[in-house]
Amino acid sequence: MDGGDVDELPGPSEWAVPGQVGVGPWPGGEGAWPGDERYDPDLLAHGDTRNVVDAYRYWRRDAVAADLVRRAHPFHVAIENFGHDHNIGTVVRTANAFAAAGVHVVGRRRWNRRGAMVTDRYLRLHHHDEVAGLVAFAAANGLAVVAVDNTPDAQRLETAALPRECVLLFGQEGPGVTEDGRAAADMTVSIAQFGSTRSINAGVAAGIAMHTWVRQHAELDTAW
Repeated sequence: MDGGDVDELPGPSEWAVPGQVGVGPWPGGEGAWPGDERYDPDLLAHGDTRNVVDAYRYWRRDAVAADLVRRAHPFHVAIENFGHDHNIGTVVRTANAFAAAGVHVVGRRRWNRRGAMVTDRYLRLHHHDEVAGLVAFAAANGLAVVAVDNTPDAQRLETAALPRECVLLFGQEGPGVTEDGRAAADMTVSIAQFGSTRSINAGVAAGIAMHTWVRQHAELDTAW
């Protein structure tokens, strides 16, 4: 078991994310710069084109990360990565958007972070070689493990009451949550489907499940 940071394959630069609308240098020049230590002198001088909400414009990366810890919701997200799942970047980006307390990659340490659009730099990332490591983390932190998988015994996500403090566990594209993951889960929920496909994209499923948690537990007046 390894609870450290995960290795990452190359992704886009934080300072020049394609397609993002940023801001130029701070108006009025250096003499008008705010005295708050959260602000980054380089960004104030040259502008900020990072993929951040307006409230964090010109802030240092560590200041943004610290504020996200303060704002974090008491749920974590975990995705199994036993076959280099390409959905992990999408899951990480969505976890950032919904202020998850942490993201856990179970299995292979390396993943392509291009889909994360640099949002991974503001989140706490954990790695576990096996499901047992994630389960141990959950037990130590009082988190229920909620597997999201379309198994016959799963509860409907649309009507289930998700625990407020939990880990939402997603399997990789194709096989879904592993047998070890299903056995360790305190509950399993499935997303209602009405078409011909047996499953939906893992990144999409993660977004639906996280938003369900937000609808049930989040203080919506704290959203941007």
